Amino acid sequence: MSQNKTCVVIGASHAGVNFAFALRKEGWEGDIILFDKDETTPYHRPPLSKKYLELEDSIHNNLLKPVESYKKNNITLALGKEVSRIDKAHKTITLSDGNSQNYDTLVLATGARAFVPPITGINAAKNIFTLRNANDVSGIREAFHASQDKKIVVIGGGYIGLETAASLKKLGAHVSVLEREERILARVTTPYLSAFFTNIHESNGVAICVNKGVTEITLEGEQNTVICADGTSYPADIIIVGVGIRVNTELASEIGLTINNGIEVDTSAKTSHSAIYAIGDCTFHYNKHYNRHVRLESVQNAVDQAKVAAANIVGKDTEYNALPWFWSDQYDIKLQIVGLSLGFDNSVIRKEGDKKFSIWYFKGDELLAVDSINNGKSYVLGTKFIKAGATIDKEKLKDPTSNLKEITKN
Repeated sequence: MSQNKTCVVIGASHAGVNFAFALRKEGWEGDIILFDKDETTPYHRPPLSKKYLELEDSIHNNLLKPVESYKKNNITLALGKEVSRIDKAHKTITLSDGNSQNYDTLVLATGARAFVPPITGINAAKNIFTLRNANDVSGIREAFHASQDKKIVVIGGGYIGLETAASLKKLGAHVSVLEREERILARVTTPYLSAFFTNIHESNGVAICVNKGVTEITLEGEQNTVICADGTSYPADIIIVGVGIRVNTELASEIGLTINNGIEVDTSAKTSHSAIYAIGDCTFHYNKHYNRHVRLESVQNAVDQAKVAAANIVGKDTEYNALPWFWSDQYDIKLQIVGLSLGFDNSVIRKEGDKKFSIWYFKGDELLAVDSINNGKSYVLGTKFIKAGATIDKEKLKDPTSNLKEITKN
């Protein structure tokens, strides 16, 4: 029975909040306490680089759960509280203010933080931001409205950088994206999709600049200048840094949990310590479909792992066995991704229009993943085919006149 037990959750974003409500739904009768150093009531994060910037919508209109629902479900929100230490032997956590809290079960939903590269002069730059939380968005909005020229440099041509560039361009900014690789999205997709998004951004007036390794930022008066290794420079009233993340594994590492590209967990979301679970962006978990461990940065993974952990904590044996999916919105383009393309050795492009196509990734004849542009049907059917292990007739797939439902060989 859990009536007199306490479950402590460190991290109150998508994984932590969904876990708390799932645990209560599963029948946990004891205390559930969510700790987070952010003072804001937990909110949806994906729109930070999209409509939060574009519409200046209040963060309080986009909460993960209504404030009253926490009280209704007897879930304690301990916001503005940073956990500084875990004592796994005595099952206590210590906060940065010196207070402590006992637990019976501990769940780590510590997520990740933006990585800020050691660029010369970056600490002295004016109006430089990452984009990870509501405070970042508020800072960008304030700087944007105060800027006369609205010259913005985005360092990093990944999805966050590109979404931010699209949002700020819609607001009337002059935007340059600096990517150190030879193409944007180089680490996550094919040259075809990189070229497509390059064209989309350039046609909307964003400068996409590749092979641009930023080496220095100088400040003269109110004006930043971003300098690259090839000698080119870019004036910037505002700088957005979107070059990746660092997983928050410090607390887990200090108590000797297994760390391997994140906090390693089994299919039940349990760490190497029996009373401690981990969920969300911070985890390195086994994916049965791809038969390997992965670390995913996605809301879908956070929610799915939260439900699995909650079920297992109350004694209901449940395995994580979800197929990953992701999305990105830029201008009038909706990219939907299902599966993981890592390790693909051939791909097929099914082109159904200038802004409607899909890329299907294979390892031999095994379908690994599908990228869909403004094409929900290919996303839905791709998901179905991957789960079923279907063999695809690639010639039929390539032909846009063929019936997508009839491209399988088995």
